[in-house]
Amino acid sequence: MFGGNATLLDILVSRHTMCEGWRDGSEGAFFHLASVLLCLAYMGGSGVFGSIYIYSLMAVGFFCYALWGWLDACGVDIFAWNLLLVAACLLQLAHVTYRLRRDTLEEELDNLYKACYVPLEVPISVYKEIVKCCDGQVVTLSKDQNYAVEGKTPIDRLSLLLSGRIRVTLDGQLLHYIYSYQFLDSPEWESLRPTEEGKFQVTLTAETDCRYITWRRRKLYLLLAKERYIARLFSVMLGHDIAEKLYSLNDKLFSKCGFRFDIRLPSLYHVLGPSSSSGDSENEREKATAAAAAPLAGAHPQHSAPSAHKPAPLSPTSPTPTAPTPPSKAPWPESEATVVQPLSRSYPKVLFKARAPLAPTQTPEL
Repeated sequence: MFGGNATLLDILVSRHTMCEGWRDGSEGAFFHLASVLLCLAYMGGSGVFGSIYIYSLMAVGFFCYALWGWLDACGVDIFAWNLLLVAACLLQLAHVTYRLRRDTLEEELDNLYKACYVPLEVPISVYKEIVKCCDGQVVTLSKDQNYAVEGKTPIDRLSLLLSGRIRVTLDGQLLHYIYSYQFLDSPEWESLRPTEEGKFQVTLTAETDCRYITWRRRKLYLLLAKERYIARLFSVMLGHDIAEKLYSLNDKLFSKCGFRFDIRLPSLYHVLGPSSSSGDSENEREKATAAAAAPLAGAHPQHSAPSAHKPAPLSPTSPTPTAPTPPSKAPWPESEATVVQPLSRSYPKVLFKARAPLAPTQTPEL
């Protein structure tokens, strides 16, 4: 069609008809408006919302070009090409909007992500995998309805409370409460291996209308075995949740004197009560010494004449002293009284005036 040795540059520069004269008048308003809109569109950012911004302005800009080609330039090709570009931008805009609607989480799940997973810097893609494992369903628990009953409900799921408050009881005795963004059954989940089965040892009752998400045990174990990052994430969250429940139980352990017991050292009862005066402590020590010496005075008679005969052995029918109640079976007030007195004699007095240390400096002899 062209000469044998002609290049594209020669065709565009040398063999193209040069403009004989430039138009003095400017193009119409549609042309300039379209140019401004395209300039603004190309300044858009990245991401889903950036794509919506870009394609929206580009569609309007190409439509203005099409109007300019139809009304001012009077070119069918200008009108057709710009109309085709408008259709392409609208299709892209519809696709991005569909993706945004499909990936949007419910308000409760979005609040859960911001409250629990954003502080841990969990990517949104990982969080969607976790939500997908529970099918993205939020379950409603009405007021006074039981989530689990002790000795009856099997441990076959793991649930996380989104809103409301749950009461945990054992034999009708209140243990603690479960609030929003806490696991309902984290201790039960950690107490069993994947191949073991068990039942709840406590009763969980809704005090208000509650909403929660739940993962089925088998399905969640498959996800944790597949995704190591999610497994470590659940391990951290479950450990923190169990620690919070233990500390809530520790706040309820008080003796009859108002002292608090520390569950971090189960072998010793650390007294965390207010400090008493020195006179009161001495009086209590004297009373304890007198009480301990009373049975000894009754067992040994006062100074009497030495006897030449050895004392006769006790007859089989003589009453034997009653064995003390084991500490594990004694009630709380009695066990507290029997433990605090030996500690007050063997430990320095300064330990009972302030908060007890995490570990004793002297170990009492058993």
